[in-house]
Amino acid sequence: MTFKPAVWRPIAAVVSMVNIVAAGFAAGSTEPWHAATHAALAVAFGLWAQHLRAGPGGSERPARLEDIEAELGTLRQELMETQERLDFTERMLAQAPEPRRVEPER
Repeated sequence: MTFKPAVWRPIAAVVSMVNIVAAGFAAGSTEPWHAATHAALAVAFGLWAQHLRAGPGGSERPARLEDIEAELGTLRQELMETQERLDFTERMLAQAPEPRRVEPER
């Protein structure tokens, strides 16, 4: 069984809202510790819902990151090959004898 943020995000949001309402009822019945507990739970579940929305542990970001890393590796390889070809061309041009020049006839 895999963890699915798309399923747990609305659950966390609903539980957060329920705790906000419960904190109001507990505060109305003059139970400060009970109200504070519900308020803390509301904040905790709200933060968790935001964390799930951002998706740092989601499956889409790592796959996308792997694709970018693979493409970066390919680009590095192509750049190295291009630099080697440029170096070869520069060496060949530096070694080539000067072309013969034909003297103009007098």
